[in-house]
Amino acid sequence: MAIFSFDSSHLLGRVREVDTRRVSILADSDDDLRKARVGQLVALRLAGAVDAWLIGIIERVMKQVGIQQGDGDDRQEDGLNSGNREGVVNTVQLTLVGTVRWDAKKQNNVFSRSLAQVPEIDAQCNVLLDKQLESFMNLLSIEGRSEHSLELGYYTIDQNAKAFLDGNKLFQRHAALLGSTGSGKSWTVAAILERAARLPSSNLIVFDLHGEYRELSYARHLRIPGPEELGTSSEELLYLPYWLLNAEEMQAMFIDRSEFSAHNQVMAFQDAVIEQKKVTLNQLGKKEVLAAFTLDSPIPFSIERVLNELNDLNEEMEQGSRGLKQGKFFGQFSRLLTRIRSKLSDKRYGFLFQAPASEHEYESMARSARQLMDYSTKGANVKVIDFSEVPSDILPIIVGLVARMVYQVQFWTDHDRRHPLAFVCDEAHLYLPKKEGQNPVERRAIETFEKIAKEGRKYGVALLIISQRPADVSTTVLSQCNNVIALRLTNADDQATVRRLMPESLENLMDALPILDIGEALIVGDAVLLPSRIRIEPPSEHPLSATVDIWSEWRRTMSQPDFVKSVENMRRQGRN
Repeated sequence: MAIFSFDSSHLLGRVREVDTRRVSILADSDDDLRKARVGQLVALRLAGAVDAWLIGIIERVMKQVGIQQGDGDDRQEDGLNSGNREGVVNTVQLTLVGTVRWDAKKQNNVFSRSLAQVPEIDAQCNVLLDKQLESFMNLLSIEGRSEHSLELGYYTIDQNAKAFLDGNKLFQRHAALLGSTGSGKSWTVAAILERAARLPSSNLIVFDLHGEYRELSYARHLRIPGPEELGTSSEELLYLPYWLLNAEEMQAMFIDRSEFSAHNQVMAFQDAVIEQKKVTLNQLGKKEVLAAFTLDSPIPFSIERVLNELNDLNEEMEQGSRGLKQGKFFGQFSRLLTRIRSKLSDKRYGFLFQAPASEHEYESMARSARQLMDYSTKGANVKVIDFSEVPSDILPIIVGLVARMVYQVQFWTDHDRRHPLAFVCDEAHLYLPKKEGQNPVERRAIETFEKIAKEGRKYGVALLIISQRPADVSTTVLSQCNNVIALRLTNADDQATVRRLMPESLENLMDALPILDIGEALIVGDAVLLPSRIRIEPPSEHPLSATVDIWSEWRRTMSQPDFVKSVENMRRQGRN
Protein backbone atom coordinates (compact mmCIF):
# COMPACT_ATOMS: atom_id res chain seq x y z
CA MET A 1 0.00 0.00 0.00
CA ALA A 2 1.46 3.36 -1.07
CA ILE A 3 2.17 5.67 1.84
CA PHE A 4 2.26 8.85 -0.28
CA SER A 5 0.01 10.10 -3.04
CA PHE A 6 1.27 13.46 -4.31
CA ASP A 7 -0.24 15.90 -6.80
CA SER A 8 1.02 19.18 -8.27
CA SER A 9 0.19 21.08 -5.07
CA HIS A 10 2.94 19.17 -3.27
CA LEU A 11 5.62 19.56 -5.93
CA LEU A 12 8.52 21.68 -4.71
CA GLY A 13 10.91 21.22 -7.63
CA ARG A 14 13.54 18.91 -9.08
CA VAL A 15 16.94 17.70 -7.89
CA ARG A 16 19.70 19.98 -9.11
CA GLU A 17 22.71 18.76 -7.10
CA VAL A 18 23.49 15.73 -4.90
CA ASP A 19 26.33 15.45 -2.37
CA THR A 20 25.98 12.30 -0.24
CA ARG A 21 23.30 13.38 2.26
CA ARG A 22 22.89 16.96 1.05
CA VAL A 23 20.62 17.73 -1.90
CA SER A 24 19.82 20.98 -3.73
CA ILE A 25 16.38 21.40 -5.23
CA LEU A 26 15.56 23.88 -8.00
CA ALA A 27 12.06 25.30 -7.51
CA ASP A 28 10.36 26.05 -10.84
CA SER A 29 8.56 29.17 -9.65
CA ASP A 30 8.21 31.61 -6.79
CA ASP A 31 4.92 29.90 -5.88
CA ASP A 32 6.72 26.58 -5.53
CA LEU A 33 9.47 28.19 -3.46
CA ARG A 34 6.85 29.50 -1.01
CA LYS A 35 5.90 25.89 -0.19
CA ALA A 36 9.30 25.40 1.43
CA ARG A 37 9.80 26.05 5.15
CA VAL A 38 13.00 25.48 7.11
CA GLY A 39 12.58 22.31 9.17
CA GLN A 40 9.86 20.94 6.90
CA LEU A 41 9.95 17.35 5.65
CA VAL A 42 10.10 16.40 1.98
CA ALA A 43 10.00 13.14 0.01
CA LEU A 44 11.88 12.12 -3.15
CA ARG A 45 11.01 8.91 -5.00
CA LEU A 46 13.82 6.41 -5.38
CA ALA A 47 14.46 5.50 -9.01
CA GLY A 48 13.61 1.92 -9.94
CA ALA A 49 11.73 1.20 -6.70
CA VAL A 50 8.03 0.39 -6.62
CA ASP A 51 7.22 2.32 -3.47
CA ALA A 52 10.38 3.71 -1.86
CA TRP A 53 11.00 7.30 -0.87
CA LEU A 54 13.91 9.27 0.51
CA ILE A 55 12.97 11.60 3.37
CA GLY A 56 14.74 14.93 3.82
CA ILE A 57 14.63 17.98 6.11
CA ILE A 58 14.76 21.45 4.56
CA GLU A 59 17.75 23.42 5.86
CA ARG A 60 17.79 26.53 3.67
CA VAL A 61 15.49 28.34 1.24
CA MET A 62 17.18 30.78 -1.17
CA LYS A 63 16.31 33.14 -3.99
CA GLN A 64 19.65 33.76 -5.66
CA VAL A 65 20.08 36.54 -8.21
CA GLY A 66 22.64 36.82 -11.02
CA ILE A 67 24.49 33.53 -10.71
CA GLN A 68 23.31 31.69 -13.82
CA GLN A 69 25.55 31.77 -16.89
CA GLY A 70 24.62 31.51 -20.59
CA ASP A 71 21.58 32.75 -22.46
CA GLY A 72 17.96 32.07 -21.68
CA ASP A 73 17.57 29.45 -24.42
CA ASP A 74 20.34 27.31 -22.88
CA ARG A 75 18.60 27.41 -19.56
CA GLN A 76 15.29 26.40 -21.04
CA GLU A 77 16.92 23.47 -22.87
CA ASP A 78 18.58 22.31 -19.66
CA GLY A 79 15.17 22.17 -18.03
CA LEU A 80 16.63 23.59 -14.84
CA ASN A 81 14.93 26.92 -14.52
CA SER A 82 11.65 26.79 -16.36
CA GLY A 83 9.40 29.54 -15.06
CA ASN A 84 12.15 31.52 -13.30
CA ARG A 85 12.87 35.09 -14.24
CA GLU A 86 16.17 35.49 -16.08
CA GLY A 87 19.12 35.65 -13.66
CA VAL A 88 17.11 34.31 -10.66
CA VAL A 89 17.48 30.81 -9.20
CA ASN A 90 15.09 29.52 -6.54
CA THR A 91 17.01 26.91 -4.53
CA VAL A 92 16.07 24.74 -1.58
CA GLN A 93 18.81 22.86 0.30
CA LEU A 94 17.92 19.79 2.32
CA THR A 95 19.54 16.94 4.24
CA LEU A 96 18.48 13.35 3.67
CA VAL A 97 17.62 11.58 6.93
CA GLY A 98 16.20 8.20 5.92
CA THR A 99 14.15 5.98 3.64
CA VAL A 100 10.51 4.83 3.62
CA ARG A 101 9.80 1.62 1.73
CA TRP A 102 7.24 -1.16 1.57
CA ASP A 103 8.26 -4.28 3.52
CA ALA A 104 6.75 -7.34 1.86
CA LYS A 105 7.38 -9.58 4.90
CA LYS A 106 5.77 -7.22 7.39
CA GLN A 107 3.16 -6.12 4.84
CA ASN A 108 3.51 -2.49 5.83
CA ASN A 109 5.66 0.57 5.26
CA VAL A 110 8.81 0.95 7.35
CA PHE A 111 11.20 3.84 7.99
CA SER A 112 14.96 3.33 8.10
CA ARG A 113 17.73 5.86 8.78
CA SER A 114 19.93 4.17 6.21
CA LEU A 115 20.32 5.51 2.67
CA ALA A 116 20.77 2.72 0.14
CA GLN A 117 20.68 5.23 -2.72
CA VAL A 118 20.70 8.94 -3.40
CA PRO A 119 18.18 10.64 -5.69
CA GLU A 120 18.81 11.06 -9.37
CA ILE A 121 19.28 14.46 -10.99
CA ASP A 122 15.87 15.88 -12.01
CA ALA A 123 14.01 13.60 -9.57
CA GLN A 124 10.87 15.26 -8.24
CA CYS A 125 10.81 16.56 -4.67
CA ASN A 126 7.48 16.85 -2.86
CA VAL A 127 6.65 18.62 0.39
CA LEU A 128 4.95 16.57 3.10
CA LEU A 129 1.75 18.43 3.94
CA ASP A 130 -1.62 17.56 5.45
CA LYS A 131 -2.48 13.87 4.91
CA GLN A 132 0.97 13.02 3.55
CA LEU A 133 2.65 14.46 6.65
CA GLU A 134 0.10 12.80 8.91
CA SER A 135 0.74 9.40 7.26
CA PHE A 136 4.49 9.69 7.71
CA MET A 137 4.32 10.91 11.32
CA ASN A 138 1.90 8.11 12.19
CA LEU A 139 4.41 5.68 10.70
CA LEU A 140 7.13 7.09 13.00
CA SER A 141 4.84 6.86 16.02
CA ILE A 142 3.85 3.27 15.25
CA GLU A 143 7.46 2.18 14.69
CA GLY A 144 8.65 4.05 17.79
CA ARG A 145 5.95 2.49 19.99
CA SER A 146 7.32 -0.78 21.36
CA GLU A 147 7.92 -2.54 24.65
CA HIS A 148 11.15 -0.57 25.11
CA SER A 149 9.88 2.83 23.95
CA LEU A 150 9.93 6.00 26.04
CA GLU A 151 7.11 8.42 25.24
CA LEU A 152 8.51 11.90 25.65
CA GLY A 153 5.99 14.21 24.00
CA TYR A 154 4.82 14.99 20.47
CA TYR A 155 6.36 16.23 17.26
CA THR A 156 6.29 19.99 16.80
CA ILE A 157 5.37 19.71 13.10
CA ASP A 158 2.43 17.39 13.86
CA GLN A 159 0.92 17.68 17.33
CA ASN A 160 -1.22 14.58 16.79
CA ALA A 161 1.85 12.35 16.40
CA LYS A 162 3.39 11.12 19.66
CA ALA A 163 7.17 11.12 19.85
CA PHE A 164 8.90 8.01 21.21
CA LEU A 165 12.54 7.38 22.02
CA ASP A 166 14.11 3.94 22.08
CA GLY A 167 14.75 3.51 25.82
CA ASN A 168 17.39 0.85 25.22
CA LYS A 169 19.48 2.97 22.87
CA LEU A 170 19.00 6.14 24.94
CA PHE A 171 20.75 4.61 27.96
CA GLN A 172 22.96 1.99 26.28
CA ARG A 173 24.84 4.65 24.36
CA HIS A 174 24.67 7.48 26.91
CA ALA A 175 22.77 10.72 26.46
CA ALA A 176 23.26 14.46 27.00
CA LEU A 177 20.40 16.77 27.94
CA LEU A 178 21.56 20.33 27.32
CA GLY A 179 19.75 23.65 27.68
CA SER A 180 20.00 27.14 29.12
CA THR A 181 18.42 28.08 32.44
CA GLY A 182 14.65 28.26 32.04
CA SER A 183 14.54 26.14 28.88
CA GLY A 184 12.68 23.24 30.52
CA LYS A 185 15.68 21.10 31.44
CA SER A 186 14.53 19.99 34.91
CA TRP A 187 11.06 19.47 33.48
CA THR A 188 12.45 17.05 30.93
CA VAL A 189 14.55 15.22 33.53
CA ALA A 190 11.49 14.80 35.77
CA ALA A 191 9.47 13.51 32.81
CA ILE A 192 12.11 10.84 32.08
CA LEU A 193 12.38 9.87 35.77
CA GLU A 194 8.62 9.65 36.13
CA ARG A 195 8.26 7.32 33.16
CA ALA A 196 11.23 5.20 34.24
CA ALA A 197 9.85 4.86 37.79
CA ARG A 198 6.79 3.07 36.38
CA LEU A 199 8.92 0.16 35.17
CA PRO A 200 9.13 -2.83 37.53
CA SER A 201 12.91 -2.83 38.01
CA SER A 202 14.30 0.45 36.70
CA ASN A 203 17.41 1.66 38.52
CA LEU A 204 18.47 5.31 38.35
CA ILE A 205 20.73 7.35 40.64
CA VAL A 206 20.20 11.11 40.43
CA PHE A 207 22.93 13.55 41.46
CA ASP A 208 20.77 16.48 42.64
CA LEU A 209 22.94 19.55 43.12
CA HIS A 210 20.25 22.06 44.14
CA GLY A 211 17.60 19.94 45.84
CA GLU A 212 15.26 20.31 42.84
CA TYR A 213 14.06 16.71 42.98
CA ARG A 214 13.83 16.28 46.75
CA GLU A 215 10.01 16.15 46.79
CA LEU A 216 9.42 13.53 44.09
CA SER A 217 7.06 11.05 45.75
CA TYR A 218 8.21 8.04 43.73
CA ALA A 219 11.92 8.34 44.63
CA ARG A 220 14.14 7.25 47.52
CA HIS A 221 15.83 10.33 48.93
CA LEU A 222 19.40 10.33 50.26
CA ARG A 223 21.72 13.15 51.27
CA ILE A 224 25.31 13.67 52.26
CA PRO A 225 25.35 14.59 55.98
CA GLY A 226 26.16 18.18 56.82
CA PRO A 227 28.28 19.33 59.78
CA GLU A 228 25.31 19.41 62.16
CA GLU A 229 24.38 15.78 61.40
CA LEU A 230 27.82 14.21 61.92
CA GLY A 231 27.85 11.20 64.19
CA THR A 232 24.17 10.38 63.63
CA SER A 233 22.84 7.50 61.55
CA SER A 234 19.75 7.48 59.36
CA GLU A 235 18.35 5.72 56.28
CA GLU A 236 18.53 9.08 54.50
CA LEU A 237 22.16 9.87 55.33
CA LEU A 238 24.93 8.67 53.02
CA TYR A 239 28.36 8.59 54.65
CA LEU A 240 31.48 7.97 52.55
CA PRO A 241 34.19 6.91 55.04
CA TYR A 242 37.80 7.73 54.08
CA TRP A 243 38.80 4.08 53.58
CA LEU A 244 36.65 4.04 50.42
CA LEU A 245 39.21 6.33 48.78
CA ASN A 246 41.64 4.64 46.41
CA ALA A 247 45.40 5.28 46.35
CA GLU A 248 45.27 8.12 43.82
CA GLU A 249 42.43 9.88 45.66
CA MET A 250 44.23 9.62 49.00
CA GLN A 251 47.45 10.96 47.51
CA ALA A 252 45.61 13.80 45.77
CA MET A 253 43.90 14.74 49.03
CA PHE A 254 46.89 14.58 51.37
CA ILE A 255 50.17 14.90 49.48
CA ASP A 256 51.59 18.03 47.88
CA ARG A 257 53.60 16.85 44.88
CA SER A 258 55.60 20.09 44.82
CA GLU A 259 57.35 19.27 48.10
CA PHE A 260 60.91 17.92 47.93
CA SER A 261 60.03 14.93 50.13
CA ALA A 262 56.78 14.07 48.28
CA HIS A 263 58.08 10.73 47.00
CA ASN A 264 59.00 9.67 50.53
CA GLN A 265 55.62 10.83 51.82
CA VAL A 266 53.83 8.71 49.19
CA MET A 267 55.89 5.62 50.02
CA ALA A 268 55.57 5.91 53.79
CA PHE A 269 51.85 6.77 53.67
CA GLN A 270 51.04 3.85 51.37
CA ASP A 271 53.07 1.42 53.49
CA ALA A 272 51.27 2.56 56.64
CA VAL A 273 47.83 2.19 55.03
CA ILE A 274 48.62 -1.30 53.72
CA GLU A 275 49.82 -2.39 57.18
CA GLN A 276 46.65 -1.13 58.84
CA LYS A 277 44.46 -2.86 56.25
CA LYS A 278 46.37 -6.07 56.99
CA VAL A 279 45.62 -5.58 60.68
CA THR A 280 41.88 -5.42 59.93
CA LEU A 281 41.95 -8.50 57.71
CA ASN A 282 43.96 -10.51 60.22
CA GLN A 283 41.58 -9.60 63.04
CA LEU A 284 38.61 -10.73 60.93
CA GLY A 285 40.32 -13.88 59.66
CA LYS A 286 39.85 -12.89 56.01
CA LYS A 287 42.69 -15.06 54.67
CA GLU A 288 41.53 -15.11 51.02
CA VAL A 289 41.24 -11.33 50.92
CA LEU A 290 44.55 -10.94 52.73
CA ALA A 291 46.29 -12.94 50.01
CA ALA A 292 44.91 -10.84 47.16
CA PHE A 293 44.06 -7.32 48.38
CA THR A 294 45.79 -4.17 47.10
CA LEU A 295 46.23 -0.62 48.31
CA ASP A 296 43.04 0.29 46.38
CA SER A 297 40.91 -2.39 48.06
CA PRO A 298 38.16 -0.74 50.16
CA ILE A 299 39.02 -2.21 53.56
CA PRO A 300 38.39 -0.30 56.81
CA PHE A 301 41.51 0.85 58.64
CA SER A 302 42.40 3.29 61.39
CA ILE A 303 43.60 6.64 60.04
CA GLU A 304 44.75 7.53 63.58
CA ARG A 305 47.15 4.58 63.61
CA VAL A 306 48.48 5.65 60.22
CA LEU A 307 49.12 9.10 61.68
CA ASN A 308 50.92 7.56 64.65
CA GLU A 309 53.20 5.52 62.35
CA LEU A 310 54.04 8.55 60.24
CA ASN A 311 54.66 10.62 63.35
CA ASP A 312 57.05 7.96 64.71
CA LEU A 313 59.02 8.01 61.43
CA ASN A 314 59.02 11.81 61.47
CA GLU A 315 60.54 11.91 64.97
CA GLU A 316 62.68 8.75 64.79
CA MET A 317 66.22 8.91 66.14
CA GLU A 318 68.85 6.25 65.35
CA GLN A 319 71.88 5.07 67.27
CA GLY A 320 75.07 6.11 65.50
CA SER A 321 78.78 5.66 66.24
CA ARG A 322 78.76 8.97 68.10
CA GLY A 323 75.41 8.58 69.79
CA LEU A 324 71.85 9.34 68.65
CA LYS A 325 71.26 10.88 65.26
CA GLN A 326 68.21 11.80 63.20
CA GLY A 327 66.50 8.98 61.28
CA LYS A 328 66.34 9.01 57.46
CA PHE A 329 62.79 10.43 57.48
CA PHE A 330 63.27 12.84 60.37
CA GLY A 331 61.20 16.01 59.83
CA GLN A 332 60.10 15.04 56.27
CA PHE A 333 56.49 14.32 57.21
CA SER A 334 55.69 17.38 59.33
CA ARG A 335 53.66 19.14 56.63
CA LEU A 336 51.96 15.88 55.62
CA LEU A 337 50.87 15.26 59.22
CA THR A 338 49.56 18.82 59.48
CA ARG A 339 47.54 18.45 56.26
CA ILE A 340 46.00 15.14 57.34
CA ARG A 341 45.08 16.44 60.81
CA SER A 342 43.58 19.54 59.21
CA LYS A 343 41.38 17.41 56.94
CA LEU A 344 40.33 15.16 59.82
CA SER A 345 39.17 18.11 61.92
CA ASP A 346 37.47 19.99 59.04
CA LYS A 347 33.73 19.40 59.40
CA ARG A 348 33.20 20.00 55.70
CA TYR A 349 34.92 16.64 55.27
CA GLY A 350 32.97 15.10 58.13
CA PHE A 351 31.17 12.66 55.84
CA LEU A 352 34.65 11.16 55.18
CA PHE A 353 36.46 11.43 58.51
CA GLN A 354 33.79 11.80 61.21
CA ALA A 355 31.35 9.04 60.34
CA PRO A 356 29.77 6.92 63.13
CA ALA A 357 31.56 3.73 64.19
CA SER A 358 28.95 1.65 62.32
CA GLU A 359 30.25 3.10 59.03
CA HIS A 360 33.72 1.65 59.69
CA GLU A 361 32.57 -1.95 59.94
CA TYR A 362 33.67 -4.48 57.33
CA GLU A 363 30.05 -4.92 56.12
CA SER A 364 29.24 -1.21 55.92
CA MET A 365 30.25 -0.83 52.26
CA ALA A 366 27.75 -3.53 51.27
CA ARG A 367 25.07 -1.62 53.19
CA SER A 368 25.96 1.58 51.35
CA ALA A 369 25.89 -0.25 48.01
CA ARG A 370 22.43 -1.58 48.83
CA GLN A 371 21.35 1.92 49.83
CA LEU A 372 22.45 3.25 46.42
CA MET A 373 21.79 0.36 44.08
CA ASP A 374 18.75 -1.47 45.45
CA TYR A 375 15.72 -1.40 43.14
CA SER A 376 13.65 -4.22 44.62
CA THR A 377 11.88 -2.37 47.42
CA LYS A 378 9.03 0.08 46.97
CA GLY A 379 10.12 3.54 45.87
CA ALA A 380 13.74 2.44 45.27
CA ASN A 381 13.76 2.51 41.46
CA VAL A 382 14.87 6.16 41.50
CA LYS A 383 17.43 7.27 44.10
CA VAL A 384 17.89 11.03 44.48
CA ILE A 385 21.09 12.08 46.26
CA ASP A 386 20.81 15.67 47.51
CA PHE A 387 24.19 17.45 47.36
CA SER A 388 22.71 20.94 47.82
CA GLU A 389 24.41 21.59 51.18
CA VAL A 390 27.82 20.29 50.17
CA PRO A 391 30.49 23.03 49.77
CA SER A 392 31.33 23.55 46.12
CA ASP A 393 35.10 23.11 46.56
CA ILE A 394 34.71 19.47 47.62
CA LEU A 395 31.71 18.63 45.43
CA PRO A 396 33.70 16.81 42.70
CA ILE A 397 35.33 14.59 45.35
CA ILE A 398 32.00 13.44 46.75
CA VAL A 399 30.18 12.91 43.48
CA GLY A 400 33.18 11.13 41.97
CA LEU A 401 33.52 8.85 44.99
CA VAL A 402 29.83 7.82 44.84
CA ALA A 403 30.06 7.14 41.10
CA ARG A 404 33.28 5.13 41.43
CA MET A 405 31.96 3.04 44.31
CA VAL A 406 28.77 2.13 42.43
CA TYR A 407 30.65 1.42 39.21
CA GLN A 408 33.16 -0.85 40.94
CA VAL A 409 30.44 -2.82 42.72
CA GLN A 410 28.67 -3.21 39.38
CA PHE A 411 31.93 -4.24 37.71
CA TRP A 412 32.63 -6.99 40.27
CA THR A 413 29.07 -8.34 40.35
CA ASP A 414 28.63 -11.69 38.59
CA HIS A 415 27.48 -11.17 35.01
CA ASP A 416 24.26 -13.17 35.45
CA ARG A 417 23.35 -11.19 38.60
CA ARG A 418 24.29 -7.76 37.29
CA HIS A 419 21.36 -5.36 36.86
CA PRO A 420 21.76 -2.23 34.67
CA LEU A 421 21.64 1.22 36.24
CA ALA A 422 21.94 4.83 35.09
CA PHE A 423 23.57 7.91 36.61
CA VAL A 424 21.53 11.07 36.04
CA CYS A 425 24.19 13.78 36.34
CA ASP A 426 22.37 17.06 36.95
CA GLU A 427 24.40 20.29 36.60
CA ALA A 428 27.32 18.22 35.31
CA HIS A 429 29.50 21.27 34.56
CA LEU A 430 29.95 21.77 38.33
CA TYR A 431 31.77 18.46 38.90
CA LEU A 432 32.63 17.25 35.38
CA PRO A 433 34.49 20.28 34.01
CA LYS A 434 37.32 20.05 31.51
CA LYS A 435 40.39 18.72 33.33
CA GLU A 436 42.68 21.56 32.31
CA GLY A 437 43.37 23.78 35.32
CA GLN A 438 41.64 21.54 37.87
CA ASN A 439 43.34 20.44 41.08
CA PRO A 440 44.46 16.77 41.48
CA VAL A 441 41.42 15.74 43.54
CA GLU A 442 38.96 17.14 40.99
CA ARG A 443 40.86 15.50 38.14
CA ARG A 444 40.50 12.11 39.84
CA ALA A 445 36.71 12.62 40.05
CA ILE A 446 36.49 13.63 36.39
CA GLU A 447 38.55 10.61 35.32
CA THR A 448 36.08 8.33 37.09
CA PHE A 449 33.24 9.58 34.90
CA GLU A 450 35.40 9.49 31.80
CA LYS A 451 36.08 5.81 32.46
CA ILE A 452 32.36 5.15 32.94
CA ALA A 453 31.59 7.04 29.71
CA LYS A 454 34.07 4.90 27.77
CA GLU A 455 33.54 1.50 29.39
CA GLY A 456 30.33 1.63 31.43
CA ARG A 457 28.00 0.25 28.78
CA LYS A 458 29.82 -3.12 28.92
CA TYR A 459 28.79 -3.44 32.56
CA GLY A 460 25.32 -1.95 32.38
CA VAL A 461 26.20 1.54 33.66
CA ALA A 462 24.69 4.43 31.68
CA LEU A 463 25.13 8.20 31.87
CA LEU A 464 22.56 10.94 31.33
CA ILE A 465 24.59 14.17 31.36
CA ILE A 466 22.59 17.32 32.12
CA SER A 467 24.04 20.80 31.87
CA GLN A 468 23.20 24.41 31.12
CA ARG A 469 26.84 25.03 30.13
CA PRO A 470 27.92 22.23 27.77
CA ALA A 471 31.00 24.26 26.76
CA ASP A 472 32.36 23.73 30.29
CA VAL A 473 31.72 19.96 30.50
CA SER A 474 34.47 17.38 29.95
CA THR A 475 34.90 16.89 26.21
CA THR A 476 35.67 13.20 26.72
CA VAL A 477 32.39 12.57 28.56
CA LEU A 478 30.25 14.51 26.07
CA SER A 479 31.89 12.85 23.07
CA GLN A 480 30.68 9.46 24.34
CA CYS A 481 27.03 10.60 24.38
CA ASN A 482 25.46 9.20 21.22
CA ASN A 483 22.13 10.85 21.95
CA VAL A 484 21.61 14.60 22.35
CA ILE A 485 18.45 16.26 23.66
CA ALA A 486 19.11 19.95 23.05
CA LEU A 487 16.74 22.53 24.47
CA ARG A 488 17.10 26.27 23.97
CA LEU A 489 20.72 27.42 24.12
CA THR A 490 21.58 31.09 23.70
CA ASN A 491 25.32 31.13 24.43
CA ALA A 492 27.46 30.91 21.28
CA ASP A 493 30.12 28.69 22.93
CA ASP A 494 27.46 26.25 24.13
CA GLN A 495 25.86 26.15 20.70
CA ALA A 496 29.24 25.43 19.11
CA THR A 497 29.82 22.56 21.57
CA VAL A 498 26.48 20.97 20.67
CA ARG A 499 27.23 21.38 16.96
CA ARG A 500 30.43 19.40 17.40
CA LEU A 501 28.40 16.53 18.84
CA MET A 502 26.27 16.37 15.69
CA PRO A 503 27.01 14.43 12.51
CA GLU A 504 28.28 16.88 9.89
CA SER A 505 25.16 16.45 7.76
CA LEU A 506 22.90 17.60 10.64
CA GLU A 507 24.87 20.59 11.94
CA ASN A 508 22.52 23.08 10.32
CA LEU A 509 19.62 21.77 12.41
CA MET A 510 21.31 23.40 15.40
CA ASP A 511 20.55 26.86 14.01
CA ALA A 512 17.18 26.53 15.72
CA LEU A 513 18.68 26.22 19.22
CA PRO A 514 18.31 29.90 20.21
CA ILE A 515 14.65 30.07 19.11
CA LEU A 516 13.24 26.92 20.68
CA ASP A 517 10.27 27.39 22.99
CA ILE A 518 10.35 26.38 26.66
CA GLY A 519 10.05 22.60 26.85
CA GLU A 520 10.86 22.16 23.16
CA ALA A 521 13.90 20.13 22.14
CA LEU A 522 15.91 19.02 19.15
CA ILE A 523 16.64 15.31 19.55
CA VAL A 524 19.35 13.61 17.55
CA GLY A 525 20.94 10.21 18.01
CA ASP A 526 20.52 6.46 18.04
CA ALA A 527 17.44 6.59 20.27
CA VAL A 528 15.25 8.50 17.82
CA LEU A 529 14.11 7.30 14.39
CA LEU A 530 14.35 10.75 12.86
CA PRO A 531 16.25 13.87 14.02
CA SER A 532 13.24 15.73 15.35
CA ARG A 533 11.93 18.82 17.03
CA ILE A 534 9.80 17.58 19.91
CA ARG A 535 7.66 19.30 22.51
CA ILE A 536 8.24 17.58 25.84
CA GLU A 537 5.14 16.43 27.71
CA PRO A 538 5.30 17.91 31.24
CA PRO A 539 5.64 15.50 34.20
CA SER A 540 2.87 14.98 36.73
CA GLU A 541 5.21 16.01 39.57
CA HIS A 542 7.21 19.12 38.81
CA PRO A 543 10.71 19.65 40.23
CA LEU A 544 11.44 22.63 42.49
CA SER A 545 13.10 24.56 39.71
CA ALA A 546 10.58 27.17 38.69
CA THR A 547 12.09 30.54 37.77
CA VAL A 548 11.18 33.20 40.34
CA ASP A 549 8.92 35.94 38.92
CA ILE A 550 10.99 38.73 40.42
CA TRP A 551 8.88 41.71 39.39
CA SER A 552 5.67 40.00 40.55
CA GLU A 553 7.30 39.12 43.86
CA TRP A 554 8.41 42.73 44.31
CA ARG A 555 4.79 43.83 43.90
CA ARG A 556 3.73 41.79 46.92
CA THR A 557 3.87 42.95 50.52
CA MET A 558 5.92 40.40 52.44
CA SER A 559 7.43 39.99 55.90
CA GLN A 560 11.16 40.37 56.47
CA PRO A 561 13.33 37.19 56.39
CA ASP A 562 14.88 35.98 59.64
CA PHE A 563 18.45 37.12 58.93
CA VAL A 564 19.74 35.82 62.27
CA LYS A 565 18.57 32.32 61.40
CA SER A 566 19.96 32.62 57.86
CA VAL A 567 23.39 33.56 59.19
CA GLU A 568 23.29 30.69 61.70
CA ASN A 569 22.36 28.26 58.91
CA MET A 570 25.37 29.48 56.95
CA ARG A 571 27.67 29.04 59.95
CA ARG A 572 26.53 25.49 60.67
CA GLN A 573 26.18 24.57 56.99
CA GLY A 574 22.58 23.38 57.23
CA ARG A 575 18.98 24.57 56.81
CA ASN A 576 17.29 22.24 59.33
